[in-house]
Amino acid sequence: MEVQRQMASEKSRILIFGGTGYIGKYMVKASIALGHPTFIYSRPLNAKTSPSKIQLRQEFTSMGVTFIHGELEYDQIVVAIKKVDIVISTLAYPRVLDQLKIIDAIKVAGNIKRFLPSEFGSEEDTIKPLPPFQAFLDKKIAIRRATEEAGIPYTYVSANCCGAYFVNFLLHRNDDAREIVVYGDGKTKAILNYEEDIALYTIKVANDQRTCNRIVVYRPPKNFISQNELISLWERKTGRNFNRKSVSEEEIVKLSEILPSPENIPVSIMHSVFIKGDLVNFELGENHDEVSKLYPDHKYKSIDELLDKFLVDPPPPASAAFG
Repeated sequence: MEVQRQMASEKSRILIFGGTGYIGKYMVKASIALGHPTFIYSRPLNAKTSPSKIQLRQEFTSMGVTFIHGELEYDQIVVAIKKVDIVISTLAYPRVLDQLKIIDAIKVAGNIKRFLPSEFGSEEDTIKPLPPFQAFLDKKIAIRRATEEAGIPYTYVSANCCGAYFVNFLLHRNDDAREIVVYGDGKTKAILNYEEDIALYTIKVANDQRTCNRIVVYRPPKNFISQNELISLWERKTGRNFNRKSVSEEEIVKLSEILPSPENIPVSIMHSVFIKGDLVNFELGENHDEVSKLYPDHKYKSIDELLDKFLVDPPPPASAAFG
């Protein structure tokens, strides 16, 4: 028992910004599952807090999560950061640049072993998408450069597509639609990773000396799939047939130009992922690591297994899981 307590005391204390958000809640559960003292920085409850958020906070509190309440104000963030070893940000668009306050606070606190800014999507230093998506990525790139200039130990995570979200988005699993939109010719490969695996991998890389000041790309070999392959696989599993409605590249580019912001961002992401193939069309460089090679013993959920899970489980709530 004494050995177990000593091992627990050696676990890194992890603070998660955005821990009740879409991908953040998976990070919190993974951190707890791997035995880390886990903290969430969040706004205080108020009359506008949704019942689902209140319920999630109660669930996390019962799991042993510590909530630190505050606004994204420098002095409050410094106090919170001094309590922990690792900071993970899962702040969503349009709050990406708010992470500059976190970076300033980490620099002053001086105790953080690793910072993982809000990434979890495309590898932004390697791709050049349509302007609306590029403008979003430029903010993430600015956070990367600010982190480096501050001399903060970091890991950048390129987790590609959140699998559960994209399966629902692409297949309309939660309704009776018989028509599925296909972006381009449907042959371009993308990478869909289950959110639980993204979170578990992320907590692992946050505590791994091999990944310090590195970019970790999540490219498990079983999770490369095209839209056409995904639809065919779902048809086989469900016994249903779907009409495929193709949206051309020209139509998507036009939509990215005429839709107002931020509505022009998702269509630009579809172009990047499913037409240009930005997730798979570059070789990993000297500053990249591939996550399934770092942790070969972790049995991640393949796309095939994810669809099996979806046959019996309800869909996750709709949320923005892009970028």
